[in-house]
Amino acid sequence: MKIEHKIYLSNAVHILLIVLIGIFALQNLNEILTKFRFIVIAEGLNATFLEMRLAEKNYFLYGDSEALANIRSKIDQTGTTLLQLRQDITRAVGTEKYNRLQGYLQEYAKLGASLGNTRPQDPDTRQKLRQAGQNLKVFSENITALESDSIEAIIVRSKNILRYSFWAVVLFAFFFSYLIVHDIGFSLRKIVELTRAISHGNFQKIEQKPSSDEMGAVISAINAMAGELQKREQEIVQSKRLASLGVLVAGVAHELNNPLNNISMIAQTYAEVYDGLSKEERISFMERVDEETERLRVIIHNLLDYAKPKGQHLAKASANQVIQKILALVQNMLDISNIRIRLTLAPELPEIYIDEHQIQQVLVNMATNAIQAMGKGGELLIASRYLADDEVVEIEIGDNGKGIAPEFLDHIFDPFFTTKEESGTGLGLWVSYGIIKNHQGTIRVTSQPGVGTTFIITLPTCRKLGVA
Repeated sequence: MKIEHKIYLSNAVHILLIVLIGIFALQNLNEILTKFRFIVIAEGLNATFLEMRLAEKNYFLYGDSEALANIRSKIDQTGTTLLQLRQDITRAVGTEKYNRLQGYLQEYAKLGASLGNTRPQDPDTRQKLRQAGQNLKVFSENITALESDSIEAIIVRSKNILRYSFWAVVLFAFFFSYLIVHDIGFSLRKIVELTRAISHGNFQKIEQKPSSDEMGAVISAINAMAGELQKREQEIVQSKRLASLGVLVAGVAHELNNPLNNISMIAQTYAEVYDGLSKEERISFMERVDEETERLRVIIHNLLDYAKPKGQHLAKASANQVIQKILALVQNMLDISNIRIRLTLAPELPEIYIDEHQIQQVLVNMATNAIQAMGKGGELLIASRYLADDEVVEIEIGDNGKGIAPEFLDHIFDPFFTTKEESGTGLGLWVSYGIIKNHQGTIRVTSQPGVGTTFIITLPTCRKLGVA
């Protein structure tokens, strides 16, 4: 269900609950008003019945004919009132009680009509009239008291139901809102994590099955974007690798010339002095040729290995061996630029779990940037060390070149940001940053204009990653 429909459903349920509570409250209010109306009527009847009993007493004690006329008048008045208010009374107390009240009144009226205008002498008639009056008065007072209690019970019941209904609506609103917010919040957190990972070059995807609502559509779109960005990053990585390869080839071409020239000179010398050489000297000449050939083979192998496109293949490796391999690739660039190399490699470093090819690409990129920053002359520092507290291997590449301005330091890992003007694409450090992040490592930079720049890369050891 879409979030929009969930919100509509929640609002519809809330409105329905409020309407039901309103209907209940209105019904109870109408019932209370009906009973209040009856009580008002009953109070008037009770007052009339009391007056009738007083007149009855005056008649029996004093033989007051006017009291008898007053009783008959009150009976007629009460009978008329009961007929006029029949609907209101029956709605409040029911037809049965109304009929009983009418019966008591009629009985009292019948006995009253049988009396003469003088003081009655029949004790039995007197007793019956008094008893009928008493029944009428007591019954009226009882039903009045019962209806008063009924009103109080309705008010208490309504109060409790309204209280419970209020909290039920509040809890339902909270629960439903929590479900929606939790659903949206969970998806948003996944999206935020994914976008942050993408911004750092880690093109992972949200693996859970996307929901059918709007957030699911957003997650599916971001997953598709992450996949496309990963594909494009691989294309950029290969493009940068080939671009770096072009720079390396220029230097390696010179590097290849040296062993080739040496082989040529050895061969010429060997041919000229062959007859005068001993067996040991001839073997020595051939060993020198073999050494130069091996040198050529290593250079060509490293060059082809660097240029070959590969996916990520993680394996145990030695940081010092990786550094030695990239030095073979940039050595001639150092020689041509008259740059000294200061190598400080810590012995017996623990193994790291890396894609050696990708880490070589990062180190070549760092070394090439340092060489270009120094121009002609300078010193390239490459060091390795083991930080036991953090269980990481640290690789440092520094130069004493022109440095980077402070305002640029926060942006050097941004894609397409470069300080090389038209000669740079601004992708090398961005790609390197993504590679290191994918290896669960870190890369940071310190620089001072006119002094130099230092990049420090940390990579977790196999032990930290739990790789046996």
